[in-house]
Formats: sequence, structure tokens, C-alpha cells
Amino acid sequence: MTAMPEAAAETRHDDYPNAYLLGILNGVRTIAMVGASPNWNRPSYFAMKYLQAKGYRVIPVNPRAAGTEILGEPCYASLKDIPDRFDMVDIFRASDAAGGIVDEAIGIAGDKGIRVIWMQLGVRDDAAARRAEDAGLQVVMNRCPKIEFGRLNAELSWGGFNSKVISSKRRRVSLS
Repeated sequence: MTAMPEAAAETRHDDYPNAYLLGILNGVRTIAMVGASPNWNRPSYFAMKYLQAKGYRVIPVNPRAAGTEILGEPCYASLKDIPDRFDMVDIFRASDAAGGIVDEAIGIAGDKGIRVIWMQLGVRDDAAARRAEDAGLQVVMNRCPKIEFGRLNAELSWGGFNSKVISSKRRRVSLS
């Protein structure tokens, strides 16, 4: 397993360096996905399935689905209910719910091994991010680990998307 980069006290949350995101994605193996859905047509279901296919263990957290299984994993009502250790908390909830989830994660981080808080696309809570960073955790906001994994591993370019990692454009050569 690749070493995790240190949590940055002054992380710029508007533009993450590729190395920061890749360091996180290469350093985590087990993800607790808060807001995971058992419905096959929800974005959290797609993200969970994709991340599982890439070798991550994704533990679903959803109070309404607690006690059931989602994609072969038992679902829990809250982070503290998960009996196993996990590296990252992926928040698939609205921004106004993120602060409470972050506070719960901070409270159990030492016991559970949590090193990263990742807030999905459209989810941002700067105050919660500061609290998490002050507690020594790395934070990513308004990004999807599924999308970032594909972009940073040049998978999006297979579908014709410009991942800004690999380009088929030739550079201009000056003849003068």
C-alpha cells in the first residue's frame, strides 16, 4: 500500500493537485460510504459498484437500509456502528448534513483508522473541513472518488473525455 500524504492544514479546496487526490486514492483500501443507496439507479450505487470493481471495500452507511446488504456488503445505520476499521468516509449526503457526519468521523477516527473525509460532488462544508484538518484528517470536497479515479488513471479518455492526464493532441513545433 502506498503511504498517505500528510494532512495539509492549508489545503486549497477549490483546486486539488492531482498528486494529492492520487495519493489518497492509492492510500485507502476501505471506504465507508454515508448515503449509499440500495437503488440501482442512484449515483451512490454506481459509485459504490465502480469502487468495488477497482479493488476497494466499500461499506454502506444508510439508516433506512441498515441491516440489509448493498452490493454484497452489510449496511450500517451510522459510522460508529461499523465493526471494522476503514480509511475513508465518503459523504454522499447534502452539504447541510456533512458537518454532523464529519464530527462523528472525527470522534471515532483513532479507533477506526479514519484518515480521509471525502465529500461528493456538490457537497461542501468549509467549517467541517477545517475541523477535520485540525484533527489531522485529509479532506476533499465537491469531488467524486469514482470520477477522480477514472480521470487520474486515464479511464475517462477511453470514452472520449479530456482527463488532462493523457492527450492525443500533437504539440505545435516551431519551424523557425
